Amino acid sequence: MKFVPFLLVFFAVCISGSVVAQKKAAWVSGRVVGDNEQPLDNVSIVILGRLKGVITSDSGTFRLKVPADKAFALVFSYTGYKTEQRNFLLNENEEEAVVIRLERGARELEPVVITNERQRREAGLVIINPKNAINIPSPTGGIESLIKVFVGSNNELTSQYNVRGGSYDENLIYVNDFEVFRPYLVRSGQQEGLSFINPEMTRNVSFYNGGFQAKYGDKMSSVLDIQYKKPRQFGGSAYVGLLEQGLHLEGITKNNKFSYLVGVRNRSNRNLLKSQETQGNYVPSSNDLQALLTYQINAKNSIELLGNISQTKFTLVPAFSQLTSSVFSPYFSANLGMDIYFSGREEDRYRTNMVGLSFIQQPKKNLRLKWMLSRFENDEREGIDITGAYIFGEREFDKSKSDFGLINNPLGAGLYQNYVRNKLNIKVWNASHKGYLDLGHHYVQWGQTAERQTVNDKLHEWEYQDSAGYSLPYNPNNLALSSLLNSKANLNITRLSGFIQDNIILHDSMGVILQAGVRYNYNDLNNELLISPRLGASWKPAHWRRDFIFRGAVGIYNQPPFYRELRRYDGTVNTNLKAQKSWQASAGFDYNFRNGNRPYRWTVEAYYKNMWDVVPYDIDNVRLRYFGENMAKAYAAGLETRVFGELVKDAESWISLGFMRTRENLKGDKYFDYKLDSLGAIKDSTQKEAGWLRRPTDRFLTFGMFLQDYLSTNKNFKVYLNFLYGSNLPYNIPGSVKYRNALIIDPYIRIDVGFSALLLDSEKSNRRSHSPFRNFENIWATFEVFNLIDRDNTISYMLIKDFSNTVFAMPNRLTPRLLNLKLVARF
Repeated sequence: MKFVPFLLVFFAVCISGSVVAQKKAAWVSGRVVGDNEQPLDNVSIVILGRLKGVITSDSGTFRLKVPADKAFALVFSYTGYKTEQRNFLLNENEEEAVVIRLERGARELEPVVITNERQRREAGLVIINPKNAINIPSPTGGIESLIKVFVGSNNELTSQYNVRGGSYDENLIYVNDFEVFRPYLVRSGQQEGLSFINPEMTRNVSFYNGGFQAKYGDKMSSVLDIQYKKPRQFGGSAYVGLLEQGLHLEGITKNNKFSYLVGVRNRSNRNLLKSQETQGNYVPSSNDLQALLTYQINAKNSIELLGNISQTKFTLVPAFSQLTSSVFSPYFSANLGMDIYFSGREEDRYRTNMVGLSFIQQPKKNLRLKWMLSRFENDEREGIDITGAYIFGEREFDKSKSDFGLINNPLGAGLYQNYVRNKLNIKVWNASHKGYLDLGHHYVQWGQTAERQTVNDKLHEWEYQDSAGYSLPYNPNNLALSSLLNSKANLNITRLSGFIQDNIILHDSMGVILQAGVRYNYNDLNNELLISPRLGASWKPAHWRRDFIFRGAVGIYNQPPFYRELRRYDGTVNTNLKAQKSWQASAGFDYNFRNGNRPYRWTVEAYYKNMWDVVPYDIDNVRLRYFGENMAKAYAAGLETRVFGELVKDAESWISLGFMRTRENLKGDKYFDYKLDSLGAIKDSTQKEAGWLRRPTDRFLTFGMFLQDYLSTNKNFKVYLNFLYGSNLPYNIPGSVKYRNALIIDPYIRIDVGFSALLLDSEKSNRRSHSPFRNFENIWATFEVFNLIDRDNTISYMLIKDFSNTVFAMPNRLTPRLLNLKLVARF
């Protein structure tokens, strides 16, 4: 906790230091001429990284005040001529005279930026620039790493995220209006492969962290709406890194009828995992192939085909693990260590394929119809047979001792065996229709979906524990397993859903827009019909001098059960499980302002979620274990604020800060407190009720920051900083009412930094005709440092017992500091 204020002060000092330095002034003067020595008037001259500057006079002369005792660059730009950059380092009050000669060239006009107020009008909406996905320094990379800056994170090995106290299963993901599903059996971030979303193919990213409209489906936390590109010419990109490699191609035929967008990726986390506390042979590999094919039949009709084939394999042959934890209590204080020697192996395989066909009609200018068919299949296999022999106790940390690093005071020893043979196959067939009708002050949308889900599941897993020669739980007459899960399930579920909504402009001068809609959902598993009305509103005061927009939303958000929620801890399936339900409200404002002639945007939003028929769950790494019963009520309340802007010109940055509390109250959560006499016999007991407890995602404070900058003398050398902080999380003891919330996962702190250098710019006219790089737009080289401060973040705990039956929690750590190299080329 103490680290965060110091870090913020450090950044503040750096920024303020740069401001102070700029108070010392010098001058640059001179004139700008063309290739025939003719003076050029109205040439733009700015200091690199700033928006404000000067222009040349009719005779081509200029004089500009600049910072002293600091390296800087001046950028000279003029329509029809190549941009020129000059570097300077001047003393205080020094003046340097220069003559700048500009060469003629095909300089592209600056794009016209049209402000889209949609992202400011809709509650909970954040528009993300997908181009930053390739730049953000993060082990997983991709769109999800950008989202984690806003919502927080506690695991850099996964692309999954929690939003406003919700679980991973409460997030909706759409790609070109097709819903995307994730693997279900994955139990740790180490096993995860590539995210479905390919950033190089992405055009628009809309992320709703609450208050989303009726047109989106039935989940309780968030929506990630991805739109892939529609190519207008041939192009592509390729990148190679130590963790991931990828290639994408796009193009269109001469008659503009057929366009294609194809991407292929390969990822291996071996370099990440080889530094884990569990030493062994890690063989993770993931690859996928995606394609979006579009054919324009005529001016009013077109067809789109979206396909994806993805495969992830994970093999682990563990050898040795050395864990360490500090324990402090009124009775005991020590640096505990645990050494585990393994035998056996783990082999997992996750295959996903999806194909979707869309037929798009535009019968009228204001009417658009979309018909969609899709099939999704997820096939998963898990095979684990690992035995671990362990000893734990006090570890020696004195380097002068001969037993440094060894356990010198054993407290326990034992053996355990994990055995898993799980198979899961999920198929989802979907037929949908969506319509859009623009009536000026009314924008009506509607949709209808019929979906068939088939789940074939076979779980067989058990764990054997032996402590000091006794199997746990101890039974002198039988060999008992500490846990056993053996079940089969074959489910066929038909779901019907639909919506209608209207975006209403009440009156242009009033600045009020409403989004009113209702959706329904029915499934034949539990025959439950759900109705979800939702209302959003925004108001932009017409006569205010400052650019404020006030917005809010309220509605019912239900979540019908799918595969994981149905399964109880013992593996049985509860087909009578009802949907989790909630009503949610949010309100806030969006403020656009300028500071130092640069645009900034500040958003604030408060929210409250009241939930009932909740299915409680526990989190172990990324694995969710549901209770399989509607046995709780819960709430989440919080406040989020974000600032977007360019701290330096043309370098987008943002900061996000959130406060939240989420609690749950389980039915039947009663337990006994016992009083013992001097001989350890029970002499009295008191029944208690646990009451309101922290949910597994209860994180009071989250802070995220993504900064971009470049050298003051060269814009082609850039730096990217990704900083995440999340306060502590509760960790529940499985199967215990009294000790639910008994453990705490320490705050998550992570800083990743990346440095990029432009190896080849976009000025093709300077390249020779026989150059192998003549058709490339640019080539960048990136050097990344993951986990810059080398903090050992905790993701879960391993529970072990000593000779006296005392339970100790040994933390499972995430990745340490790691270096990565990456080369990115676009053409």
